[in-house]
Amino acid sequence: MSKKLYIETLGCAMNVRDSEHMIAELGAKEDYELTDRMEEADLLIINTCSVREKPVAKLFSEIGTFRKRRKEGAKIGVTGCTASHLGEEILKRAPYVDFVLGARNVSKITDVLDRHHAVEVETDYDESTYPFGDYRSNPYKAMVNISIGCDKQCTFCIVPATRGEEISIPTELIVAEVERAVKAGAKEVILLGQNVNNYGRRFSAGGEEIDSFTKLLRRVSEVEGLERIRFQSPHPLHMDDEFLEEFTANPKVCPQIHVPLQSGSTELLKRMKRGYTKEWFLDRCMKIRQMVPGVAISTDIIVGFPGESDEDFAETMEVLETVRFDQVFSFKYSPRPYTAAAEYEDQVPDEVASERLKRLQSRHDEIVDEIMSSLEGSVQEVYFEELRPGGRVAGRAADGRLVSVEGSEELLGEIRPVRITRGMRRSLEGELAG
Repeated sequence: MSKKLYIETLGCAMNVRDSEHMIAELGAKEDYELTDRMEEADLLIINTCSVREKPVAKLFSEIGTFRKRRKEGAKIGVTGCTASHLGEEILKRAPYVDFVLGARNVSKITDVLDRHHAVEVETDYDESTYPFGDYRSNPYKAMVNISIGCDKQCTFCIVPATRGEEISIPTELIVAEVERAVKAGAKEVILLGQNVNNYGRRFSAGGEEIDSFTKLLRRVSEVEGLERIRFQSPHPLHMDDEFLEEFTANPKVCPQIHVPLQSGSTELLKRMKRGYTKEWFLDRCMKIRQMVPGVAISTDIIVGFPGESDEDFAETMEVLETVRFDQVFSFKYSPRPYTAAAEYEDQVPDEVASERLKRLQSRHDEIVDEIMSSLEGSVQEVYFEELRPGGRVAGRAADGRLVSVEGSEELLGEIRPVRITRGMRRSLEGELAG
């Protein structure tokens, strides 16, 4: 009789993929099956994020809930980025946790199961050639890691301390994984990395490898049966003209791109060690807008970074107005361990940061409402992947926007034209156009 696994995933797409890897390992080697009921699980895992302070605080609240609701004898594991940076401290604060597994040690999941209070958090462990299984939470699209770790030293970011040195995954392993996913029914892949367009920087294994992300896009697009390629997240610093031309010309690459701004102030970008200026960022975004009509551009913005003045924030708002981002992930600055900015003395008062965040989000909501309304009457090619309540089916347009129509499961896995009838802030509604 198989054992039951309950897993809760916090944070980014890379964490989601790490959870899928753990599910595959536990299923193949330990005969675990997923359950969505915590009370029936033999193993409960929380896969954590530590990019901001709130997810860290949530960790101990959640594992407290695990402890209360687990059945007798069930084990609790903490994995991911918070596991990497807290390590044994998690066991000191919550001794009922059975093991701690860092974000760079996913392949060791079956090794720590039977080692009470095991802690595996080495950030120099190399999993770039590990043959993970093919579990996918969504059969219609596949997330594929192309690199692990990060070599950037952004002064606000804890990721290099939790995911270690950047290593590119061998090209042939990436292509083989994409081919298996397509053979299993996926028409879309999402290539994942902390800085995907820095692909080719370092390989741990020998052999000839593709030395740029642009070339990797061309190689992946050769996979027969693959119709859509997305990726996250690129770094503005590495958006050279060759990359933008491939993004424009490759018919399989979707017209959707995430370009993390962080701040519109060149002075703050320098303090953040981002490596680009406001002018470079705007040049890249406006060139993308010019080259790819209808492209959707999303971004990340931090408000209240140490030393941010009213003038600095005004420059961020200026970039928002100029680019008119289709989606913004915006947050107040949160001091993180192992980061230089946490030691800066000119921290911005919380009430100031909160007011700026409110202004930014309010103005962006207005921009999004205008964009979504303008799409009414247009026809979008939608890849359907999810059943929704009320007899509806949802999927993604080529530009990544969520679209739903009346329909049933026969639409799943299909790409169909949809005429948009209603634009809302977070999604679109439409009707099949053919």
